[in-house]
Amino acid sequence: MDIVVKGRKTEVPDRFRKHVAEKLNPERIQKLDAKVISLDVEVSKEHNPRQADRSDRVEITLRSRGPVIRAEAAAADPYAALDLAQDKLEARLRKQHDKRYTRRGSGRIPAAEVADVVPNAATLNGNGELVGAEKADAIPTTRIGSLEVQGEGPLIVREKTHSASPMSLDQALYEMELVGHDFYLFVDSDTKMPSVVYRRHGYDYGVIHLNADGASSSGELDGAGAGGALGG
Repeated sequence: MDIVVKGRKTEVPDRFRKHVAEKLNPERIQKLDAKVISLDVEVSKEHNPRQADRSDRVEITLRSRGPVIRAEAAAADPYAALDLAQDKLEARLRKQHDKRYTRRGSGRIPAAEVADVVPNAATLNGNGELVGAEKADAIPTTRIGSLEVQGEGPLIVREKTHSASPMSLDQALYEMELVGHDFYLFVDSDTKMPSVVYRRHGYDYGVIHLNADGASSSGELDGAGAGGALGG
């Protein structure tokens, strides 16, 4: 199993690289997922003094012959952030491991029951970072890519393109829980539409389908607009 440590707009000391290699024990991880190929560890630093207690962020991405699993955490130093991210990663690996055997023993788990077996602790990570900017008067405008930014920010822009194999709604919910997001983009294998499933309040989920023709079926939408609720 390969472990790759890299920094995003920051240098990664050799001491920390060695600590990562010792901390992310390959044998323990491979007991939970024998198909793991590599672990990517990305370290970044927030220079805003107001976020000193969350200045260092560590994101771990596990790649295997199965779904990609990702976990990230922020703390006052990279070592503490690594500990938190590792705990999240191993918790998701255990859930995947347990669910794999549950599926083999008694069939697939319905989408409405996903929240019963996966902790409701998902947070947005690198694939779903919110973009924000502080506004001020009489300050210059900077152009970053296709965006115009006023002020100093902070503004973090990350653009990614992923392949999208059609999948069922049940599988999309499962993949969303594995990567720890509050939403998941996918192509619905039944409707062939670009779709997103997202976490609502409690144990409810919602799903939005995009129709390129601009037409919609009233049976697929709830009262709020382009979103249908999944039971819970």
